[in-house]
Amino acid sequence: MQGFKEFVLRGNLVELAVAFIMGTAFAKVVEAFTGVLMGFIGKVGGEPNFDGVELLDVNVGVFLTQLVSFLIIAAVVYFFVVTPYNKAKEHFFADEPEASAPEIVLLQEIRDSLQTRGGQI
Repeated sequence: MQGFKEFVLRGNLVELAVAFIMGTAFAKVVEAFTGVLMGFIGKVGGEPNFDGVELLDVNVGVFLTQLVSFLIIAAVVYFFVVTPYNKAKEHFFADEPEASAPEIVLLQEIRDSLQTRGGQI
């Protein structure tokens, strides 16, 4: 029972569960937004449902409808999630300069020591 409790309360599992729940909720918001945009596309260019489109007697309309929906979803995720996240990450977690390797630091100290003694490098 102790092992099960540790498994359930492990940080990664809880974070994954929260991410899954938030992703599911966000997916519903994005689907609704996609429906709104598809409605506007329908107002501008006619029926937003391309399911009846055929090319050489092959129905490609379902693919076109899903492609348009995918592009709208990708744009929403990129512009409303990825871009603000990256900007917030840059703002709050500024990149720290990488520490030099110990060998490089030692070589720099030797170089500086030689320079102060007047030696050539």
